[in-house]
Amino acid sequence: MASDTNPHWHRNLLVCLFGSFSTLVGMTLMLPFLPLYVEELGVKDHAAIVQWSGIAYGATFLTAGIVAPLWGHLGDRYGRKPMLIRASLGMAICISLIGFSTNVWQLVALRLLTGIAGGYSSGATILVAVQTPKNRSAWALGVLSSGIMAGNLIGPLIGGSLPPLIGIRATFWLSGALIFIAFLATTFLVKEGPRQAGAAKDRPKGGWAHIPRRDVVLTMLFTGMLLMFANMSIEPIITVYVNTLVDDPSRVTFVAGLAMSAAALGSILSASRLGRLADRIGHAYVIVLALGVAALLLIPQAFVTAGWQLVGLRFLMGLALGGLLPCIAAVVRHNVPDHFVGSIMGYSVSSQYVGQVAGPLMGGYVGGHYGMPAVFLGTSVLLLLGALGSWRVAGAAGRKSAKAVATE
Repeated sequence: MASDTNPHWHRNLLVCLFGSFSTLVGMTLMLPFLPLYVEELGVKDHAAIVQWSGIAYGATFLTAGIVAPLWGHLGDRYGRKPMLIRASLGMAICISLIGFSTNVWQLVALRLLTGIAGGYSSGATILVAVQTPKNRSAWALGVLSSGIMAGNLIGPLIGGSLPPLIGIRATFWLSGALIFIAFLATTFLVKEGPRQAGAAKDRPKGGWAHIPRRDVVLTMLFTGMLLMFANMSIEPIITVYVNTLVDDPSRVTFVAGLAMSAAALGSILSASRLGRLADRIGHAYVIVLALGVAALLLIPQAFVTAGWQLVGLRFLMGLALGGLLPCIAAVVRHNVPDHFVGSIMGYSVSSQYVGQVAGPLMGGYVGGHYGMPAVFLGTSVLLLLGALGSWRVAGAAGRKSAKAVATE
């Protein structure tokens, strides 16, 4: 069945939206209480608790980034739905087992397995990108992106409120049950469309050589990395930065939390709308505009004098950046053959994880050695360079394509 005529694409989108949300909640809910759980598992020294907490939290994202291209490749060969079923069932089991951990080594091992078993949101992005009509792809991917960002935003909120009510271990079990519901919904409701017999064996050979505009695809991979770098480079310094803006020490963590959440909330609100706009005027235009506006909004963040100013600017920046991930996925989808799109989307996910790892490292280093305003200004310069690069490559390709269509 052709990717742009699948009658089930809307229902698939809704199921993938719920599945992506629930799995991201499961991956992030432990952040608020992770040090407490590490201590409960027998680690008593304060420095060791901090160290093991960082190892346990980052383990999932490390393995998820490594295996993302593999799951994308297998999805190309054997179908995207089996990858979603594998991811949701695997994560439901792993996250539930974390609630039975008896020492910190088991916790880290299960977090590593969670990353290996995961990949639901990236698989859902591929499924939606391939089966949604091309003239609705950025909107659909924007809706899905909103669910992914909502999971990242709400996960820590759930993790901060449930353990006092039901306990830490029961919180993991409840999260596993939620993901298991996503597994059932994926199994019985997602309709990928019939695959021809021997499709995996007879699929076209070759990968990058079959992509006519490799420069566009590589630019989108770099842009995705840059987006995550820009988001995460500020994270390590926000609390310290807010401490210089707020007079009452008891309000520092509250205002810092608002600043961290404001960008995610803005992205949730704007993702589908910017996706719809990109379907109308072109994805490259929205990508360049989003990068440019975000770069400009970073400049006043370096010179704010009150916490509410930082929160407001972070919200506006989130609004600007909300359409980037769906537009990046749409551009990749439009420039990559169906038989190779999963592998490329896997590389896209891995590049974003690179940004998530490099951003905090560079932000912390620059903030510590050159001052916190330098982080905002340096990130602004990087986003402007990214906007120029995207305009030169993806924008030129879009204009050339539109000109070709007009002359036909």
